[in-house]
Amino acid sequence: MEYQQEISAAHNDPVRLENLYQAARRARRLPEFTAGVRACYAQAPDNLLYAAWHCRLQPEAEAEHGALLSGAWRLAIPLSLATALVFAPLSLRQLDLSRGEPLLSLLWAPLAGLAIIAFLALAGKQDRRRSLLAAAGLALVGAYALFWAVQPVRETYRYLMLLHLPLLAWVAVGVSVVGLRPERDNLFALLSKSLEVLVTGGLYVLAGGLFAVITFGMFGALHLPLPEWLARMCIAAGGGLIPVFAVTTVYDPNLKPIEQRFEEGLGQVISTLTRLFLPLALVILSAYLVAMLANFLQPFRDRDLLIVYNVMLFAVMGLLIGATPVHGQDLNPRHRAALRAGILALAVLATLASL
Repeated sequence: MEYQQEISAAHNDPVRLENLYQAARRARRLPEFTAGVRACYAQAPDNLLYAAWHCRLQPEAEAEHGALLSGAWRLAIPLSLATALVFAPLSLRQLDLSRGEPLLSLLWAPLAGLAIIAFLALAGKQDRRRSLLAAAGLALVGAYALFWAVQPVRETYRYLMLLHLPLLAWVAVGVSVVGLRPERDNLFALLSKSLEVLVTGGLYVLAGGLFAVITFGMFGALHLPLPEWLARMCIAAGGGLIPVFAVTTVYDPNLKPIEQRFEEGLGQVISTLTRLFLPLALVILSAYLVAMLANFLQPFRDRDLLIVYNVMLFAVMGLLIGATPVHGQDLNPRHRAALRAGILALAVLATLASL
C-alpha cells in the first residue's frame, strides 16, 4: 500500500515515478513497486504514464517473481519433507484414538498450520515475533484438542473438534501474516488467496490419490500388497508434503496479501466458478432456510444436524470469499452491481440460517 499511495501521487510526474522505481530497485522491493503500478493502472487505465510503466515492468516483474519463487521453493521442499516425516508415524495403528481414528486425523491441521507459519516467516518478510506468538497459540490449541480427544467425550463433540481445528489453524496462519488488526483490503486479499491455496491443495490431493491408487494397484497385481503400516505411513507422508507446497504454488511470501496476483491462472478459475455457483446457492439456501423453519428444534435434538449446519456455513463463507473481487475495478459497473446484490443476498440468508 505504501508504494501504491506514492505512485498515485505521481500520476502525472514521470521524473518522480522514475525515482520511485530506482529506489525500489536499490531496496530490492521491485515486486511491491510493480504491484503498486498494477493497482494504479487498474484504477486508471486511461492514464498514459501508468500504461507505459505497466508495459515496461511486465518482463522485469516476471523475472523477479520467478527468482523470488525459486528461493521460496528452496525452503519449501525441505520443510515439506520434515512435515511428511512428522505425519508418517502419527498414522500408525498403535497410536489410534480410543474410537479407532488415527491420531493424525486430529493433529494434521495444527501441524500443517505450524509448517506454513514457519515457511512464511522464514521465506518472506513476516514479523518473526508475531509468527512465534501465532505458532505458540496454535500449538496450545492442538495440545488442548489432544487432551480432550483421549477423554471419554461424546462422538459428536469429537467430530466438531475435527471440523474446527483446520479453521483455527487457518486463523493462526492469518494472524501471523496480517496481525490482529489488519487493514481491511489486506485482510480480504488474504481470505481470497487462502481459498486459492485450498483449491490448489485439493488438486494436489487428487493427483497424489491417483498416484497412490496406481502404485498400490501395480503391487497388488503382482500379489505383493504393501503392509498396512507401510501404506498408512506412505499416504500420511504424502499428505504432509501438500500444505507448504500448496502455499508456495500460489502465494509469494515476499509480498503483502493485497500485492499478490489475482484474477489470473487458478485465481481466475476460482472467481469465475464461485460466481457461477452464486445463483444456484441462493436458490438452495432459500429452500433450506424454509425447511429449517419447519424443523426449528431439530438441531437441539440431533447433533449430526448441527454438524451439517456448520459445514454448510463454512461452504457459504468460501463461496462468498471466492465470488468477491479483490479489485472491484476488474468488473464493469453493471456486473459489479449484480454481483454485489447476489453476495449481499447470500450473506443475509447465511446470517439468518446461523441464528
